[in-house]
Amino acid sequence: MADAAATDPAEAPAPGAAPGTAGTMRTFVLSRGVSWAGNALTAVALPVLVYTTTGDAALLGLVAMMEALPYLVLALPVGALVDGWDARRTMLATTWLSAAATATVPLASLGGSPHPALLVGVAAVVSSLFVFFDAASFAAVPALAGRDRVGAATTRMTTVYTVIGIAGPLAGAAAVSGLGAPAVLALDALSYAASALLLARVRWTPVARPAAPARRRLGAEVLEGLRHIRRTPLVRDLTLLGLGSSLTGGAVTGTLVVMIARGLHEPADGPALGVLAAAAAVGTLVASRALGAVQRRLGVGVVAICALAAQTALTAAWAAVGSLVVAVLVLAAWQAAASTVALSGIVVRQTVTPAHLQGRVNTTARMVAWGGQPVGAGLGGLLAASVGIRVAILVTGLGALASLVGALASGLRRAPRLADLPVPDVADASG
Repeated sequence: MADAAATDPAEAPAPGAAPGTAGTMRTFVLSRGVSWAGNALTAVALPVLVYTTTGDAALLGLVAMMEALPYLVLALPVGALVDGWDARRTMLATTWLSAAATATVPLASLGGSPHPALLVGVAAVVSSLFVFFDAASFAAVPALAGRDRVGAATTRMTTVYTVIGIAGPLAGAAAVSGLGAPAVLALDALSYAASALLLARVRWTPVARPAAPARRRLGAEVLEGLRHIRRTPLVRDLTLLGLGSSLTGGAVTGTLVVMIARGLHEPADGPALGVLAAAAAVGTLVASRALGAVQRRLGVGVVAICALAAQTALTAAWAAVGSLVVAVLVLAAWQAAASTVALSGIVVRQTVTPAHLQGRVNTTARMVAWGGQPVGAGLGGLLAASVGIRVAILVTGLGALASLVGALASGLRRAPRLADLPVPDVADASG
């Protein structure tokens, strides 16, 4: 990772792919899409592998928690560090390392069932690497798409992600049945490698940043990002409200296999997980496609409040589902609401944040907003193991309810539409 610390703005573009062109952005999206396809398979294979080898709901929650925890622990320092690194090199390094880490599971499976500790460790390592990749991508997207097209680019990438997410889990369920979960994880490792090869062809001109007389200490970089969030009420409020939403979300997604086995009485390694994961992807797709039109007509605060209200009601409905058909419908609607909360916050942050603060502000905000996810996943698993899956969902659903109450009590409903938000100039300083 040391090489990532050197920034080279003058790096020449690859032949036929000028920085910032539509072709460059397409290659970047294709690179992400290949990796997402592998991740969609693993989203089915890993929880199935954990639950079928142990039958432990608490361990399943632990794996889900370790997938989410790195954002809570690493987001602040990583966001500040990556703002001073070359974004492209950072993304390349973390993608190759993710390929290597994921490959350890199928390699270990050659000698028998992989140890649960390895599964937990791989989940933690790959998720930690993603924090670095994600922070770098926040700087890359505005440079590739142009600041005035960040919202459209984010929506486009989310659409690609969710289209893959619809087919991927279904293919993952079939692959797990035919090839076994370890082989599916091997495919994910290969997808990381292919993604890195595509990403190596993408070059761009970094967005201009204010000149700094000297490199400041990491603590100062982090505090600057925190101060910007605190000084920007809309970003601050949307970030804090995401905390309760993500707590509920961590519990729902982290215990999905448990709901299938104990709530719906379907086999854990059957097609139900793939069907439900695809339904959730449809929900995210609907949210991503509708968000732009909704934000043009409604204030960004009203959008968040309505989405939180829907998520709260649908969480209670999820706790009561008794058949796979009803579960598919409820989960798709629930995911649409939860995705609207998250995506709206991301687009607002990227729109109003100066270029030189993108990495630390966005990773810091997502650290807070997603901070509830590992808590929800761990708590959901523990409650499911002790008092049952339905009670676990109802208890953790209080997170979304708390965010809804907070949103209604704040001035968020008066926030303007996305188009009316102030857009920073390139020369804006942090202050």
